Amino acid sequence: MNSKFLGTGVALVTPFNPDLSIDHQALANIVNYNIENGTEYLVICGTTGESVTLTKQEKQEVIKTISDTNKGRLPLVLGIGGNNTAQVVEEIKSTDLNGIDAILSVSPYYNKPTQEGLYQHFKAVAEASPIDVILYNVPGRTSKNMEPQTTLRLANDFNNIIAVKEAGNNMAQYFELLKNKPSDFLVISGDDDLALGVVLAGGAGVISVIGQALPKDFSEMIRLGLKGNVIEAYRLHFKLMDVTGYIFEENNPAGIKAVFEALGLCDDTVRLPVVPASKELKQKIKAYLS
Repeated sequence: MNSKFLGTGVALVTPFNPDLSIDHQALANIVNYNIENGTEYLVICGTTGESVTLTKQEKQEVIKTISDTNKGRLPLVLGIGGNNTAQVVEEIKSTDLNGIDAILSVSPYYNKPTQEGLYQHFKAVAEASPIDVILYNVPGRTSKNMEPQTTLRLANDFNNIIAVKEAGNNMAQYFELLKNKPSDFLVISGDDDLALGVVLAGGAGVISVIGQALPKDFSEMIRLGLKGNVIEAYRLHFKLMDVTGYIFEENNPAGIKAVFEALGLCDDTVRLPVVPASKELKQKIKAYLS
């Protein structure tokens, strides 16, 4: 089993200045904050990082800032995905993956491919990638669920497909994956609210959104779950439950950036079509943190 991806990974935001340029100092501060407070690995340019609104040059700058700040302390996962298979393959081949431990590749969105189409897409990704691949199933964003049979087929057929970030908010689907997966294949929760239950059922951990703002409590909750310390783990789960719900009330990453703003770690600026969190949501977040 690939132990470097056990525990809590975080899908890092991309902080912006009010003029919408990238705030690299805030990004570096968030990276250090996570390293110092128990996060096990970092995910760069995922959905939460607003990757679809970043230019190719900006993505390279984000990767450099995170890599330079990290200095090899934690494993790094880079988001490379999309709904044009040939373009995803080209991006993998043209990206400098030195220092990157795995690719996180989202299931194609909008096209709504069949299960065979999903298999062939990820077959091409796996064959193009010189490093490990983590599948990412998030039907709420892609409009198409990658069914467990497809995920497991990929897990069995390609040695470098080592994990799935499953974010269907469906415990039955998690259970099917956990029951039938190869022994060394990781099932990683992409649902913050279900993460502890997934870990207690045999999952490897989580790639979290709220975890990057409250890494000490969240990562400790997951570590306790991996050790089977149910009562202590659920004490933290209940403590985090309200704020975990708050950040997804409107849209992501507006909610998590509102938490960071309240913590003084970055501005709440997001790029359209996402808009900042409402005044009402910010008040709830501040009340929770106070």
